[in-house]
Amino acid sequence: MNTENAYRYAIYYAPEASSEWWAAGSHWLGRCALTGRQLAQAVIEGVAPERFHRCTQDPRRYGWHATLKAPFVLAREESLASLIAGLRRIANQHSAFAMPRLQVSTDGGFLALRPTVRHPCIHSTADACVTGLQALTQALTAEDLTRRRQKRLTARQERYLQAWSYPWVLDEFQFHMSLTGPLRNIPTAELTALVSAAQERFDALPACRFTHLSVFAEPQVGANFVWIDNVALRT
Repeated sequence: MNTENAYRYAIYYAPEASSEWWAAGSHWLGRCALTGRQLAQAVIEGVAPERFHRCTQDPRRYGWHATLKAPFVLAREESLASLIAGLRRIANQHSAFAMPRLQVSTDGGFLALRPTVRHPCIHSTADACVTGLQALTQALTAEDLTRRRQKRLTARQERYLQAWSYPWVLDEFQFHMSLTGPLRNIPTAELTALVSAAQERFDALPACRFTHLSVFAEPQVGANFVWIDNVALRT
């Protein structure tokens, strides 16, 4: 798989590949973005396996992560090497830190893990990725803009879309690790079962740390995103 000239790249928070967090999230979604392998998903009482597989389809494609800088196309004169170099400059200005507790949430109409408190280090690191790498990216196409305007945007979100290629950045940013796509029209009993299963799986995990920035790639248009590199924060 050629990731040197991938269609798009993204900067994510992703747990260490050897950690319980990586295993738990990857098995929940049904795919490991490191190996590319499909994984067996848990059987959730009260939720048909086909329903669970469909509910996790969107986040499965992107891999187990929280978005810091949303997927982008590199400018023509840039390369994966220049992206990594830019990311190292950012990482050298930010220290690793302990993550706040993450809890299962249905905010936004989908299941995700979200911090129980606002953590300034999360936001400062994400902000640096958004602003510090923007010069390396191509401008969005009209099609890209239309796709990212599918949800009605506020005036500020529209300004952010124009400036940073994504509406939900800076003071609009909300750290989350998606567990499902939109849960429209799902019966209440099944939603309750999904929430309970997620709580059982993720609440029992040890505390996690934010130690590095992860580079993921979409090798070709519409392909699954794959992990390609980690850049360590200061220790």
